[in-house]
Amino acid sequence: MKIRKILVSQPEPSTEKSPYRDLAEKTNVKIEFRPFTEVEGVSAKEFRQTRIQILDHTAVIFSSRTAIDHFFRICKDLRITVPDAMKYFCTSESIAFYLQKYIVYRKRKIFYGDGSMSDLTNILKKHQGDAFLIPLSHIHKNDITQILEDLGIKYSKAILYRTISSDLSDMSAVDYDVLVFFSPSGVQSLLKNFPGFEQNEIKIASFGPATAHAVKDAGLRLDIEAPNPLAPSMTMALEQFIKKYNKENK
Repeated sequence: MKIRKILVSQPEPSTEKSPYRDLAEKTNVKIEFRPFTEVEGVSAKEFRQTRIQILDHTAVIFSSRTAIDHFFRICKDLRITVPDAMKYFCTSESIAFYLQKYIVYRKRKIFYGDGSMSDLTNILKKHQGDAFLIPLSHIHKNDITQILEDLGIKYSKAILYRTISSDLSDMSAVDYDVLVFFSPSGVQSLLKNFPGFEQNEIKIASFGPATAHAVKDAGLRLDIEAPNPLAPSMTMALEQFIKKYNKENK
């Protein structure tokens, strides 16, 4: 059996120039998209119960666009006016530019790294007197908080949103040759929606070490892992695997 149908557990790309469209053309496979998880915001009432005061902080660290959305959402819900003097630290330039959706970018103190924790550390070292707020999901890594602790910087973790399993009850069966996952939450959603799931000949692809661990911890077989030395992206890893597999299974 050749690989002919792939399910990517993410929203469908909104742009025409998508690497998945190129992959479909190169390998002659059908690629479908379906988010396995959803983001649910913490309510203003829930946030008040944490007793975290946003205005007690002089800086905010953002590691994702979702964190930016929910930070400004909770500020709006609580009728908080974020002062112009607030500093914004972002893990990458693209995340920093997303701030333009909520603030006048050129008039604010915005700092960003190159995506690496070491680069962010060098930036944070210059602002050790600030009190940092870190908007996060209820499931998150501790890499940023570890940096702040190592530097002796004051910070608060603000849980502003949750990643929950999507309702996939309209899918009668997992009728695909490959399932592609990008987070442990996606793997958990598969098992929650299909408690009797049997992998059999279905191939599973994962992106990132945490997702790979989640696949294995669930007792599933991991067939495609990205990034790897020969394939830094998921689409490259899929293309290499599909071409080899389909050639061997003519």
